[in-house]
Order: sequence, then C-alpha cells, then structure tokens
Amino acid sequence: MFRKILIANRGEIACRIIETAHKLGIRCVAVYSEADANARHVNMADEAFLLGPAPSKDSYLKADKILQIAKAAGAEAIHPGYGFLSENADFAKACDAAGVVFIGPPVGAIEAMGSKSAAKDIMAKAGVPLVPGYHGDEQAPDFLAKEAEKIGYPLLLKAAYGGGGKGMRVVWQQSEFADALAGAKREAMAGFGNDKMLMERYLTKPRHVEIQVFADNHGHAVYLAERDCSIQRRHQKVIEEAPAPGFTEAQRQSMGEAAVKAAQAIDYRGAGTVEFLFDEDGSFYFMEMNTRLQVEHPVTEMITGQDLVKWQLLVASGQPLPLAQHEVSLHGHAIEVRVYAEDPDNDFLPATGKLTYLRQPEASRYVRVDSGVVENDEISPYYDPMIAKLIVWDEDRDRAISRMLRALDDYRIAGVTTNLSFLTSLVEHPAFVAAELDTNFIEHHQESLFAPATKENNQALVLAALYILETQKQPQSCSDAFSPWQFSHGWRLNEQPMQLLNLQHQEHSHQLQLQQLQDAVLVQLDGQQLRCQARLQGDELIATLGEHKTRVRISQYQDTISVFIRHHRYDFSYQTELLTETELSDDSGSLTAPMNGTIVAVLVEAGQQVKAGQTLVVMEAMKMEYSIKAPADATVKAVFYQAGELVQDGAELVELETEDA
Repeated sequence: MFRKILIANRGEIACRIIETAHKLGIRCVAVYSEADANARHVNMADEAFLLGPAPSKDSYLKADKILQIAKAAGAEAIHPGYGFLSENADFAKACDAAGVVFIGPPVGAIEAMGSKSAAKDIMAKAGVPLVPGYHGDEQAPDFLAKEAEKIGYPLLLKAAYGGGGKGMRVVWQQSEFADALAGAKREAMAGFGNDKMLMERYLTKPRHVEIQVFADNHGHAVYLAERDCSIQRRHQKVIEEAPAPGFTEAQRQSMGEAAVKAAQAIDYRGAGTVEFLFDEDGSFYFMEMNTRLQVEHPVTEMITGQDLVKWQLLVASGQPLPLAQHEVSLHGHAIEVRVYAEDPDNDFLPATGKLTYLRQPEASRYVRVDSGVVENDEISPYYDPMIAKLIVWDEDRDRAISRMLRALDDYRIAGVTTNLSFLTSLVEHPAFVAAELDTNFIEHHQESLFAPATKENNQALVLAALYILETQKQPQSCSDAFSPWQFSHGWRLNEQPMQLLNLQHQEHSHQLQLQQLQDAVLVQLDGQQLRCQARLQGDELIATLGEHKTRVRISQYQDTISVFIRHHRYDFSYQTELLTETELSDDSGSLTAPMNGTIVAVLVEAGQQVKAGQTLVVMEAMKMEYSIKAPADATVKAVFYQAGELVQDGAELVELETEDA
C-alpha cells in the first residue's frame, strides 16, 4: 500500500479521499489555488502546496506543476478525484513517465472512452447494446442531415468529446436540424475544442441507469449494482439512488454483465461507471463510460457496505479486488441529493457568497454528508457551486425518502441562495415517491415543482421579532447587575415598554408593534394581536405563539436575520425604535428622549413642515439607534439639541405645533 499520495482536486471529493487514506495510514498532500488557501481539504491534509491563482486553468489544471509537487513531496501516487484532470489521458501518461502511479484506469482506457463516438464503436464490437444512431467521422452538415432522416425524429445531437450537457440538442423535426446542429457545434468547440458530433434516437421517457464497475490487475472484474440518476436539470444529475427502483434481479444481472463486458473490452482497471438509457419496455442502451469515480458513488457504498475509494487505492497498489461477484451483496436503499448554491427559480443560476451560517444534519448510520466547506467559507465563481452531497440510507425506499426529507429540514444554510427547498419539493413529489422516473422529470412536473411563491409567512415574522427582543436582552456594561440599564429591551419606569419593528422581506416591508409584559410579549401584526413567550438557547429560539409551541433555528449576520422553518429560509432586515408616550398620542406639542443617550443626528430645523411618521431625531442608547418620529403632520417650532450632545431621559428634544393646536 502507498505511504503518501497527492490529491489533485479540491472540495468535497478531496476531503472524501483524505478521510479514507488516513484510515489506511496513508499521508496526504493537498494542492490549492489562491481562492482555496483556507479550504477544508487543505486543513485536513498532512501538507499542502499552492498551485496558483483562482481560475482552474491557472491552478487545478496545471498538470506539470502538480507532478512537480508530487515528486518534491515524495508522493508515490496521485488521485485525481473527478473533474479537472481525472479523465485527461495526457496527464495519466505524464504520471507514468514520471514514475508516479495514476490512481485511475490505464491510458488506453481513458483514450478509448474519451471520444463518445469511438466508445460506441468499441461497445458495438463487444456486443453492448447501443441506441440507433450515427457515430462516424463524416461531419458535413448535408451528410448528417441525411443520417438524421435514417435515424428518425426526435433525435439527440451530442458533442463527441463533450460532457455535462454542453454541445447537446434535442431535435424534434427536420426543420429544426440545421440550426440545432450549428448551435451544438459552436458550443462543443467553445467547451471542448472539438465540434465533432454524434447522433442518437431520442427516447422520450428513458431512465438514466448506470452500473458501477471495478477491475483489477489480476483479471478480475465485478459490477456493484446500479444507480438511478434520472432526476436531472440541464442534463446534470440532481438526485441519485441505489438500487434503481423497480429493477428486477434479472435486469440487474443483464445490465451488470453488459457493463463488465464494456470494461473488459478496453482492458479496464480501477473504478468506472457505465451509463445506460433504460427504456419503458425494459430494453437498455449504452450511453457512455466515465473512467473515474462518480460524484454519486456514496449511494453504492451505502447499499454494499464497501468503501470505493479504498478499493481504488487497493487496485492501484497492485492488490486484487476485495470481493468476487458472488460475494457482492445489497442491503437497503440509499438516496443522494446534491446541495448547490444556485437559484432554481432563476433557471438554476449559480450563486456566490459567504456561508454566513451552516448547520448540517447530524451524521449517523442513516445520514451522511460529504462536504468540502465550513461556515464562513466563500462560494466563489471559479468552481462548481456544489456545497455538499447529502446521502441517506434505510431499509427500503419509502423509509429512505422519509429520512431524506427530515435531513433536508435539518440542513440550514444562510448567506447564499441554495436549492434545499427545491430538493424537498422533488423528494416529496408524489411522482417521485411513486418512482415514476425519467430524465425529463423536472420538465414534466414544472408547474408543481416551481409553484408560485406563497404569501408572506406571518409566523416567521413573529419569530424574527421575538428573536430581536431576546438578543436585546444581552447585558450591557454596568457595575450594577440589577440596574435596568443592564438591559436594552425597552424597560421604562411606570410604563409598559413598547417597540415598533420594521421587518423587510425581499421587496415587502412589515411593521410589528411589540409590548413587553412581565411574563410575555404582545405582538401586533396586520391588526391581529398575539400573546407570545420566547427564550433563546444558542441559535435555537424556543417560542410559544398563542397556544402553539415551536422551536426554530435562527441566524443573524450583520443586519440580516434568517429564520428556518422546515426547509424554507426567510431572510429579514430590520429597524427598531422605542415608542414614547408622546409618539403614541397625537395631542402633544413636544417630543422627549425615551432614555439617557447621545444625539446621533438632527434631521429637521425650526420652521420646517413635517409629516406624520417622519424621523426628526436619531439617538443612540445602549449600542442601539432609536428614531424619534413626528406623531402627526406639524411644524417644527424649536430643536433643543445638536448631534453629539448627551441627553437625559425625558429631556425635550423637539417642540412641534400641530394643525389642531
């Protein structure tokens, strides 16, 4: 076994590899870009080396520099993870030439599967079923149009050297072909430097089912069951599960044996994934082979009880596979979702920003989180915006779905827009629960998955208000622990303290009136009054709203408060001020200071006309700012203080003359 390896990757997959390597006593070398200097994978590794600036081309794709670091650090092998250099045949060759083991398949296997069209030819010769289509070298548009007619519509145009949905078009009829071909070629050239296309019959309701295969250097090859990856957006996977719902043992064996044939046809070594389209009639067709570990490998690990990264390290170090085919057993059901920083309501636009609050579900035998980030990390624009993979396991699919829904409720993130709520909508959708799956699932259920935004959540508003009151009770600097000046919740001699609170949610503003009683708070919102109690325990608010008791997590970053209710997050910004008795009545001609404090700003002058609710003076007391507002339309007769001056409780600040007076 290796003593030291280098991980040529970042994020959750780098962390995942380090965890297994450390269990095996292997020291790990990390590499990082300037953007990842404090990343989790860097801190987990035994040592780490800077590659260069943030862009991938200047860091994680610098094959020569990565090899230099590996040699200098004494690493015997390089694990490429997935993405970046994981399927780069030139990098694998360079590793071989430098005497560093590439923890992946042989160069010939990578090259054979690097071209989708060449891969199809190899699979056809090996007897692996193929979707009817064209995979040849002739690329003249007129010729391709004729081949398209032979295949029949609808058909799928795919970049021969592509991936991730780029250079891919569905063509429904002949009149669309020319424009679709031109667009797909442009996208393929921009993304992969090669615009060669292949064409296939487009199956209207296929499932995406893939087989995990493994082969060693001793002539052994096995398949480790299947994964259903049908739930996709923009041809990229969102939910994966194993085993595939509704699959029979005969179907598993038939597809598994075809996948092993595919691996043996290219003299494969290590971990690979053979992807198939599974049609409604039970037939299946080879789609492509990924010559690396897949993002969704954890669901296979959960149902087989095997560590696939450990298998990779064993095979790469020359050892045989841990299990023969007849020893592979399956138990239970596993589901994985990919937690992304993205906006599902805005065409899944990637989001960037700081993870100001991050609480993951508690790990157990049922719940696993593979993540490369910690709280306060930045989701940058340079890399894939995946925050983590959330994986659950249970005895059957229904229980696994319940586990996933609870885990999604327990996943709380603030600071960036995420797809957590959308993932919940997917997992609890009746069609998903019924395993009515196909690769167009999201498009088919667009209306129910992207339902119009619900009205404002009054419960979240009240909880945010109670949280603010509780945080204001934090003790201030004062020698007398029993002094009312120890608290900033609006205590007033011989009065019930009253506060106005303005909460802003998206483009909507809400005003709440809060009256502090001896053992409760009266909250007025939209003409309704609710008696509440609350206490703050860390980031958990334990509240009673009328007759309803609830516990919610709440986070605050600067002036933004995030309330988490199930899988929803409600973000509020706020302003607060104390109401004096003069503000609560319209017949006073003066406004007085509600407490001892400092004048921050005077916004009016004598003779000025003011409107009801207009802020006249801003003062600061106990680290909080309070706005003194006009109780009615009036004329300012006199202003008695200037900015920077200290005032006593009850001091007259402004004299007003109302129209009634």
